[in-house]
Amino acid sequence: MEIIEEAWRRAVSVQPVPPAGTVAALALAALVAVLVPALWRVTRMLVTITHEGGHAIAAVLAGRRLRGIRVHSDTSGLTVSKGRASGPGMVMMLAAGYLGPALVGLGAALLLVAGRSVGLLWLLLAVLGLMLLQIRNAYGFAVLAGGGLLMFAVTWYLSPTAQSAVAYLITWTLLIAAPKPVLELMAQRRRGGRGSSDADQLARLTSVPGVIWTWLFLAANMAGLAVGVALLLPRVAAALLATASG
Repeated sequence: MEIIEEAWRRAVSVQPVPPAGTVAALALAALVAVLVPALWRVTRMLVTITHEGGHAIAAVLAGRRLRGIRVHSDTSGLTVSKGRASGPGMVMMLAAGYLGPALVGLGAALLLVAGRSVGLLWLLLAVLGLMLLQIRNAYGFAVLAGGGLLMFAVTWYLSPTAQSAVAYLITWTLLIAAPKPVLELMAQRRRGGRGSSDADQLARLTSVPGVIWTWLFLAANMAGLAVGVALLLPRVAAALLATASG
């Protein structure tokens, strides 16, 4: 009981927002994790988990029955749900994957500016736990279980300052990384790799061409990044806006 009370106390505590220089340095670290190929493989796994989590949450919200989630060693994933093979619910589920990282990143940014960085970590830990219940392959189970244990260690053993830094790093990583899988999908489609992607399935369901869906995904993710910068680094966003308009 005392452990639960302590966990709740930490989850609802408020932490001061770090200095702008610290927030900018963590954004730069996240950018490196996205741009450096050796690091991108690890970073992409975080994006994949969020992508599949987006599918899963959208499926449940749309009234579909979630059948399972798979995360593979090549950083691909698959979420299966049961319900109508067409209609708004299926469209919602398919569209949520590529939008997931940016949406989670924006939600996380809102919590951070409210001083809820530790609460964000506990929330992410809870989501990992729920996803773990739906994992249907050994590799995916190992990845989510390992991520959950690491997240618990951060929330339980690190100082509030270190926890806040981790929360900001995760948030920046999601916001900055979100457009990259869409760009990879665009490149794959240009090489003729079509047929089973979310965009292609959406094209068959809606009669809107897959290329339009990919551009919509990219535009939404870039907008998410812009809003994230405005929330987390308002002075930097204002300077960039002034430069663009001047």
